[in-house]
Amino acid sequence: MAKFIVFEGPDRGGKSTQANLLRKYLEAAGYNVLQTREPGGTPVSEGIRKILLDPENSVSPRAELLLYEASRAQHTEEKILPALQEDKIVICERYTMSTCAYQGYGRGFDMDLINTVNNIATHGLQPDLTFVFLMSDKYFTERGEYLFSDRLELEGNEFREKMRQGYKELVKITPNAVLIDADNTVEEIHAKVLGHLKEFNIL
Repeated sequence: MAKFIVFEGPDRGGKSTQANLLRKYLEAAGYNVLQTREPGGTPVSEGIRKILLDPENSVSPRAELLLYEASRAQHTEEKILPALQEDKIVICERYTMSTCAYQGYGRGFDMDLINTVNNIATHGLQPDLTFVFLMSDKYFTERGEYLFSDRLELEGNEFREKMRQGYKELVKITPNAVLIDADNTVEEIHAKVLGHLKEFNIL
């Protein structure tokens, strides 16, 4: 049963925690699952990730966009598409919506341009279900006190607010996308995720 599930949203919103919980739940239920992430997921893509997220690097917005798409192209061809062809459930932390939110709304790139390069990088692949995790901005600051901050997380409040607003608008126009209140507890969010998987006939 090939299904492509994506966890989206701003940094520090609990995507990795929920992706891990879902993978364990599905594996325990007997499903064949691949968990992966963007940028990353393959050796080439992980190398690009290091460049993109290293706070010591000065990366121009145009180079940033193209690096994300290069990472995605490699990741999609090498890992995601083969897994789907093997009838696996693929759980991915971030995909094309991240580029729309960060480089489109955040950096100001034309959305038609972003949609074009997203389509090239993915061979037109679309998620079967996208979870968009949004939390109150105060939690971003609170959680950041105990975490290493990468290059994107060090962006200022103005950039972060544009990106957050982008996610709010994107979830309304993206097929099979649902908004998750990431202010809730880990257990409450996991229950909502499972509920939506049944609603969309993935479970």
